[in-house]
Amino acid sequence: MVEKIPVKEETDVGADAQVNLYQASDKIYVRKIDGFYQNIRRYTGLPLLLGFVLMPWFSIDGRPAMLFDLPERKFHILWATFWPQDGMLLAWLLIIAAFGLFAVTTLVGRVWCGFTCPQTVWTMMFMWAERMFEGDRNKRIKLDKQPWSAEKLLRKGGKHATWLLIAFITGVTFVGYFTPVRELLAGMLPYRDETGFLSWGIHPAAAFWTFFFAGMTYLNAGWMREQVCKFMCPYARFQSVMYDEETLAVNYDAARGEQRGPRKAHEDYKANGKGDCIDCSWCVQVCPVDIDIREGLQYECINCGLCVDACNSVMDKMGYEPGLIRFTSEDALKTGHTRFMRPRLYGYSIALVAMLSAFAYALGDRQPLSVDVVRDRGARMYRVSKENIINVYTVKINNMDRVGHTYDIDVRGEGNYSLSHQPVYLEEGEIFTIPVRVKIPGDQVVAEKSEVFITVTAEQDDGISAEQKTTFIAPLPSP
Repeated sequence: MVEKIPVKEETDVGADAQVNLYQASDKIYVRKIDGFYQNIRRYTGLPLLLGFVLMPWFSIDGRPAMLFDLPERKFHILWATFWPQDGMLLAWLLIIAAFGLFAVTTLVGRVWCGFTCPQTVWTMMFMWAERMFEGDRNKRIKLDKQPWSAEKLLRKGGKHATWLLIAFITGVTFVGYFTPVRELLAGMLPYRDETGFLSWGIHPAAAFWTFFFAGMTYLNAGWMREQVCKFMCPYARFQSVMYDEETLAVNYDAARGEQRGPRKAHEDYKANGKGDCIDCSWCVQVCPVDIDIREGLQYECINCGLCVDACNSVMDKMGYEPGLIRFTSEDALKTGHTRFMRPRLYGYSIALVAMLSAFAYALGDRQPLSVDVVRDRGARMYRVSKENIINVYTVKINNMDRVGHTYDIDVRGEGNYSLSHQPVYLEEGEIFTIPVRVKIPGDQVVAEKSEVFITVTAEQDDGISAEQKTTFIAPLPSP
């Protein structure tokens, strides 16, 4: 016998009626369901989750594989180190991610929300812990209605202890991207200082953010859940701008399903004017945001596909064709076909290819070296020595590579420019400032201001080179 949830009739709200926007929402008891889309959620979320948790523990060249070192203003990502000068790359990466999100939403709706969003993945883990201690939907409803007892306290306590453990691991892992995770955990262990008092080696800021993110994880994934998706996430609000009639989303085939209603196993329901929907409400019971997909497309829907799995399982038991609820477009429901590629998607695709190509080129052409040249702005704009005109510059060299280098400095321009200096050795991440004198014979001066280029090149690898343009000032020779 198919289980049904109670249905209550809602009266229309009059124009003058007041609606309490702060009224507490009813608790959602999500039914466990297995199926194709549930497996996809599992197999897409698990690798991302493992990557998030394990990445801070890997080491490359003696440092964490991914470390955002804010005090030193360095971002270590795998084998590369990025500096504030590379901020443009981050801006481009965010723009590319935004365009990618727009393109994917236009094509297949909010699949990011339903399958790989951190809020969804962490909520799945918390719901798993909830089912492990309290059972499936009916058992949880029954347990909440029971008076407090030792068994209820044990089940609730075990659930919340597991939630807190997951939240703590999340907070440590997140802060581990900004502070070496091994040092972070070691600092949490108490020790006795020289005075005999207990102390902790963790920095107060690191401790604060660890417990802050642990608390927010516990709150968001354990208590707020669908409220985050409905009211806090801005993506739900502007998704309608990216949807069109060809967007693939979870839809209910009303032409096939209506009129809905229960029926006997071998009843000729079509002769009685009924559709394929038996009104079992499983699609509502498995929905993590508590909507009825049969009422049409709603902004709360995160396209997780759980209602598709639930409906297909019921259709299979009834011997009906699956797909009453399925990923399809509004146009396909009306005409039976849909267009995957359309002008909007062509535009997004062209923009993405162009931006990805430019980003890949900028990343490949990036030099782990920056040079800043400042011309001496003292009282004398130039100097004359033995018929040579001399300008003085301050050259600031920043070795952004992960190894030390010896750097040579050279100058070029329209004329016989030259400079003399000793090679400079810089350790990894070292910044060095050196004054240099650029000179040219007075009889080769052709203009009061000329462009010159000062180049800094690594002796060990001439592919590591940076150049800065500056101005050379000289008096014109007497006629």
